[in-house]
Amino acid sequence: MHRHQDVFISPKATRATDVGEPVILFAQVNTGYCHPRLGPARYASCSLAIGDDMKHLKDFANCYGVFAFVVLCNGYWLFRGLNGEGYSLHLLWAMPLLLLGVWDLLQERHTLMRNYPLLGHIRWLFEESRPYLRQYIVEGNLSGRPFNRHQRSLVYQRAKNVVDAQPLGTELDVYDDSYEFMNNSIGAGRIEASDLRTTVGSRQCDRPYNASLLNISAMSFGALGHRAIEALNMGAARGNFYHDTGEGGISRYHRNHGGDLVWEIGTGYFGCRDKQGRFDVAQFEDQARSDQVKMVEIKLSQGAKPGHGGVLPGAKVTPEIAAARHIPAARDCISPPAHSAFSSPLELLDFAALLRERSGGKPVGIKLCVGLPWELLSICKAMLESGIRLDYIVVDGSEGGTGAAPEEFSDHVGMPLRDGLVMVRNALVGTGLRKEVHIAASGKIHSAFTMAANLALGADWCNAARPFMFALGCVQSKNCHTDRCPTGVATQDLKRQRGLVVVDKAERVTHFHHNTLKRLGELVGAAGLAHPSELRPHHLYHRQGPNALANMEKIKDFLAPNILLDDPDSTPYGEWWAAARTDTFKPDFETGPSHHRS
Repeated sequence: MHRHQDVFISPKATRATDVGEPVILFAQVNTGYCHPRLGPARYASCSLAIGDDMKHLKDFANCYGVFAFVVLCNGYWLFRGLNGEGYSLHLLWAMPLLLLGVWDLLQERHTLMRNYPLLGHIRWLFEESRPYLRQYIVEGNLSGRPFNRHQRSLVYQRAKNVVDAQPLGTELDVYDDSYEFMNNSIGAGRIEASDLRTTVGSRQCDRPYNASLLNISAMSFGALGHRAIEALNMGAARGNFYHDTGEGGISRYHRNHGGDLVWEIGTGYFGCRDKQGRFDVAQFEDQARSDQVKMVEIKLSQGAKPGHGGVLPGAKVTPEIAAARHIPAARDCISPPAHSAFSSPLELLDFAALLRERSGGKPVGIKLCVGLPWELLSICKAMLESGIRLDYIVVDGSEGGTGAAPEEFSDHVGMPLRDGLVMVRNALVGTGLRKEVHIAASGKIHSAFTMAANLALGADWCNAARPFMFALGCVQSKNCHTDRCPTGVATQDLKRQRGLVVVDKAERVTHFHHNTLKRLGELVGAAGLAHPSELRPHHLYHRQGPNALANMEKIKDFLAPNILLDDPDSTPYGEWWAAARTDTFKPDFETGPSHHRS
């Protein structure tokens, strides 16, 4: 035996190879003795072999250690039982775990569970619980998305009609680039919430509607359960504001409590379609002349997924949903990405005029997420050319909500509310149409300040969807698309809906609406104004770094009246105005060869 550092090899731990060379079967990394036939090169090889063996053993333990332990436990308790010592109650949990581990090993879908039987399920457990752990433990008051805890708590407090005062001062960083504020006036006053209304309807409208400045935005029966729809409509009836039906049509739950309705008509024409899915004017007239329907809204696009159609799986198309939408039950319900009733700006206005006539002269407008600027301007040109007026335009921002949408559409398609709102305001002011066509804003509006900010930028009133869901009890679990909403709001599961008590939640809807308008009146009064319609861009300030700030009038471009008719080239809209056509939504200019591969 010879002594060499780091490796100990026993002569018994070798065997002869074809050429008589010994192969190391066992080695210990330590100071010890080595077989005399091994030279220094063999010591290094020996050390590597030992490291590899230990690595394989560790990998095996990491992958299969838990499963192996469960196998041994089952074997031990079964052995004791077979030997007459009695079967252990531990088998009640050990045997199911064993079967689960075997299934993990044999299944071919999940790589992680196949490589780590039983242990891999821990990853899925944390994946499932991550949103809740983050929301209730990790998140700060201002860090959550899409609504942070501070915003949600404000809605909850106002819906429950409890104190919504904030102690010790603001949590916002007033020197942060995102900070906004309104200037106060020495001559402050106060406005009653009941006075915060606006009349909607052009000179072509025979039955204008006096709308609240805050209303329930579009949410369909189907996306929401029937109890949520009932609670929203009952709350709207009590608070004297309107409830937008969403594109899913008017269900009996919209009618039960008599709240004012705005009937939204989307690309699927639900509630007014023939068997081929085309618009049916007779069915439309039958429902639109109801006294409960106050306005009609043509949905061109939705902020959260503009230009994207939708499919409601047949499994979710219950007989009640089918009846409301005038579609077959238990079959896929498809919403195309575009309308079939019109294909140009002029045809859109003809369609709007038809709806206004057949509804008995009620206001008819459009809802859109602003996209290509010349399309918006082409609608304005068509109004001037045809003489037909839209009564209102609802600007839906890309930050708006939805039950389900592809991530690319939610994150990267469509114009945010503030930018779209200013563009619609400029298009109407620049063409002299603003006095006849009203503007509504929707997209993450949850407080009096967010209302005031959008009113200052050109809106006449605001709509909100998710805040009214919070008033119903929504906890932002983000399960809207799974039919497993824990609070029974966005689900058709009757067991989950049981927790939503209509009368109680309707009261909260009314409270949230009233208390938010009350704060809006106080906010506008603090600015020295008599009504929110007096708000202008210069009332809203935005910080631009820690040492600079500017009002919105300086930050964004606001066009002068009729400027697009008199001198469009002097505005940033000149090229878009020239490209806008009334016979098509396509622009009247070539994109050029640079956009194509040679």
